[in-house]
Amino acid sequence: MSLYLWVILGTIAGPFLLSFDRKVHFYTTWKHLFPAMLTIAAVFLIWDGYFTSQHIWGFTPRYLQGIYVGNLPLEECLFFAVVPYACLFIYEVLKAYFPHWKPVGLARYFAVCFTIAGLVLGTIYHDHWYTASACLISAALTGIFFFWKKAPWYPQFVTTFLVAIVPFLVVNGILTGSFTAQPVVWYSEAHIIGPRIFTIPVEDLFYNYCMLLPMTALYEFLRTRAEKKH
Repeated sequence: MSLYLWVILGTIAGPFLLSFDRKVHFYTTWKHLFPAMLTIAAVFLIWDGYFTSQHIWGFTPRYLQGIYVGNLPLEECLFFAVVPYACLFIYEVLKAYFPHWKPVGLARYFAVCFTIAGLVLGTIYHDHWYTASACLISAALTGIFFFWKKAPWYPQFVTTFLVAIVPFLVVNGILTGSFTAQPVVWYSEAHIIGPRIFTIPVEDLFYNYCMLLPMTALYEFLRTRAEKKH
């Protein structure tokens, strides 16, 4: 089995098995989770496939099963189901065990800093496709859901995003070459600004945020709509 597939299985194993925890009962949210996940995943697979075709990033064959969907390895396609599942599991765990924890001040500080960072980096490095797209879209999404919509779940989302940085460093560290001779996923130096967290391009933080924020928004919309019907 490929290294990338082992990473995928390792990422999903814990959250899936613990989905049946009596306090969290994450499995009961699947009817809202899967539509949200599949919708956002479809958008990101298009983004991913296009950037792969432009050699903005790519994959080292020795760490793959060799099964492709279009120009994307099977493992990469599974990534867009597994990582969101794990992160939304963390989101629900935090809500279940800390129901009164809504750090509005932290969320405001994070939103302001993340928006400024996204706008500055995206503007200065507008000719770096990965940097510009990930950073500017992050800033736009924060503007929509925090500053405009004032989403009540945003503080809990920020907490989830910060907590998820720990497993993010492990998973993305493996994929970007922290423990292997070559990275599983490589990046064109022409389209990133250079600074890395260990071996992880700093843009990956913005990219994951771009994926998880609208997915959480759609998940909460579907869940709230279902609750209103009842």
